[in-house]
Amino acid sequence: MTTPAEERVAVGLVRGLHGLRGAVRIEVLSDDPERFAIGSVLFVEGDDQPLAIAWTGPAKPGLLLRFEDLPDRESVEHLRGSYLEVVEEPLPPDTYYWHQITGLEVSTTSGESLGKVVDVFRAGASEVYVVRGGTLGEVMVPSVSGVVVELDPDAGRMVVDPVALDLPAKPPRRRRRHEVTRRSRKDARAAKAEARAREPGAGETS
Repeated sequence: MTTPAEERVAVGLVRGLHGLRGAVRIEVLSDDPERFAIGSVLFVEGDDQPLAIAWTGPAKPGLLLRFEDLPDRESVEHLRGSYLEVVEEPLPPDTYYWHQITGLEVSTTSGESLGKVVDVFRAGASEVYVVRGGTLGEVMVPSVSGVVVELDPDAGRMVVDPVALDLPAKPPRRRRRHEVTRRSRKDARAAKAEARAREPGAGETS
């Protein structure tokens, strides 16, 4: 039975090959270690042929995998640079796939727009959201509760705490000075002339 690609989600990226016995080195894109347990089934992006994991081993960074029916280096050469996917399953509450986060509108608790999430990557035990399109340029948002105060993919938004992110204060709006300055000088000259006209004896001749 085949599984349409639109029903799958990426959990790893093949970064290279290892040895001569068909092992590949992957970058892990999932926080669920069971995704890579022996016997688990993965799919190569764009391919409906399932791959059953036959062996796993540690790698720094990442993980080593070997698959059933792919016994040597030549048989896995085509996997280099490919994403490995699993069938998308319902997640626990308040847990989301990366593709559900990408594209969300991001704003601060004060209402300032930071742009949209354009990418997600892992950093240690958590994820980091890459946000672009706002006045502050590119902003890195760690996926931690102290920073992300609201995450609502159904509504298409994310709200973050600017203090926790240590964002710079919004610069004050610059005044358009050119017309105001000319008018101010003209008004000042008129005021001085009026003041002189009111002085005692102003305008009298002897």
